[in-house]
Amino acid sequence: MTSATRQPETPAPTVPPRLIATDLDGTLLRDDQSVSVRTVAALAAAEEAGIEVFFVTGRPARWMDVVSEHVHGHGLAICGNGAAVVDLHGGPGAHRFVKVRELARENALDAVRLLRAAAPGTVYAVEQTYGFHQEPEYPKLHMEIPDTLEPAEKLLAPDGVAAAEPVLKILAYHPEIDPDAFLATARIAVGGRATITRSSPSALLEISGPGVSKASTLALCCAERGISHEEVVAFGDMPNDVEMLTWAGRSYAMGNAHPDVIAAASGRTVANNEDGVAVVIEQLLMEHQQS
Repeated sequence: MTSATRQPETPAPTVPPRLIATDLDGTLLRDDQSVSVRTVAALAAAEEAGIEVFFVTGRPARWMDVVSEHVHGHGLAICGNGAAVVDLHGGPGAHRFVKVRELARENALDAVRLLRAAAPGTVYAVEQTYGFHQEPEYPKLHMEIPDTLEPAEKLLAPDGVAAAEPVLKILAYHPEIDPDAFLATARIAVGGRATITRSSPSALLEISGPGVSKASTLALCCAERGISHEEVVAFGDMPNDVEMLTWAGRSYAMGNAHPDVIAAASGRTVANNEDGVAVVIEQLLMEHQQS
């Protein structure tokens, strides 16, 4: 769905922004995974004006090369839907984990068991700080070859092949269920044992530790900098962005956003392929100069 207008629908100005938090896929990035020249210029201008920019994504750290050259200042990004804060200054292949909010194996095993019962046919992958493992039946949905093919119960066992690294999240895929129905089913089945969301158009769920989300980790990063939620402007397009958009003082749903995101955000901008993030940043900087 694309916005019919070329300009963003803007919430009433509040306090001047000190931090911009933006999702990547479907938000900052165009559909071809590129960062447009206009967006690069807008990000640099925001940093030059003293407004920090945080990339806040469901992507793992090893998929951050697409924006590594566009980080300024602090160089930090929030990855794995809040499961990790990563320093991108090292460049491709040299990312450093600053903070890890892992999914306890007991909770992960409970989620696997409960969701298998609630939605038979669900298959899993395990995302770690550096490793990626999956069940044999899990489809090729990602950019890489898995390190291991094993049932999730073996992958998550205390003495399993994945025991040496923290688990950031598990991925649950179902080949037939409607994506939103799958998310609702999983949240009921798993309850408070984990945080469950989705960012894919397919029935692919992302399962993190209890309380771990883009919003909660962004709040921690902001608290360390003395930045209040009223001073944050956030952008997103999918259900894994909802908490962050609700938390931020000003937030924008992309023109291509999921209906839940549109309901959660305080404003709207044009689609990712129309540089919707850059459109808003340019407007914010004009406000910043006039204040």
